[in-house]
Amino acid sequence: MKFLTVSEIAKIWNISERSVRNYCQQGRVKGAQLKGKTWIIPENAEKPERLERKEFSDNPLLNRLKEEKDMKLKGGIYHKTQIALTYNSNHIEGSTLTEDQTRMIFETNTLGETNGVKIDDIVETNNHFKCVDMVIDNAKKPLTEKFIKELHYVLKFGTSDSGKSWFNVGEYKSRPNEVAGNETCPPKKVTEEIKKLLEHYNSKKVKTINDIIEFHQRFEIIHPFQDGNGRVGRLIMFKECLANNILPFIIEDEFKLYYYRGLKEWNAERGYLTETCLAAQDKYKKWLEYFEIT
Repeated sequence: MKFLTVSEIAKIWNISERSVRNYCQQGRVKGAQLKGKTWIIPENAEKPERLERKEFSDNPLLNRLKEEKDMKLKGGIYHKTQIALTYNSNHIEGSTLTEDQTRMIFETNTLGETNGVKIDDIVETNNHFKCVDMVIDNAKKPLTEKFIKELHYVLKFGTSDSGKSWFNVGEYKSRPNEVAGNETCPPKKVTEEIKKLLEHYNSKKVKTINDIIEFHQRFEIIHPFQDGNGRVGRLIMFKECLANNILPFIIEDEFKLYYYRGLKEWNAERGYLTETCLAAQDKYKKWLEYFEIT
């Protein structure tokens, strides 16, 4: 019997040499033999059928995000989402980094020009990238208090706030705070209010975009952490959209004033916040069309 090299078989099967070696290592090529460090393959060996890949979820977008994340693929929807979500969510909260600087950190782990840039902004940008990965990896899991605290811990880890004994990274606030001049939930009541919010939200078997937006508004009014509430809240919205096969969205800095008005006026007029989110959703939809995700 005549044997061929990996390179020769790759040309016959019209696939990469790496794929041929993988097939051999998996025992899927009948008669293939390992001679030293080199595979030799019978000339009449048949190309294995491609195995059916088990999808991560029934959400095509989530599958693509997960796949591109695991591949560390540049230039796809995962790459674009990471930069846009991280830049805008941080910028809304006062980050001094530009979108180009955010992109450079994600792509090269460098920053370039650093005039006027705060160290915390750099740390939180890197941390936010990790949070987005957490959202993708855990999208299918129920939303829990534990996961919310983990998001906060990862977001604020290594920042100057994390060195303050009273700040409680990954835990609820210990001191009263305000948001946009408005009172929030007292520290002693946060645990109770978050549990009630999660119980109410998770009791819904089918969750809609309106349910997710309402959860976000109530979460921000509770304002459970000393800082980082907005970013954690927007990450939760993105996760829950993915979890429920709803088109996600990114609140861009240009929507900031409409977004804040929507949060503040929710009880009087829910349309402000809802329309802002739907407008952001329309923009993300165009990205899916470009990347041919259906």
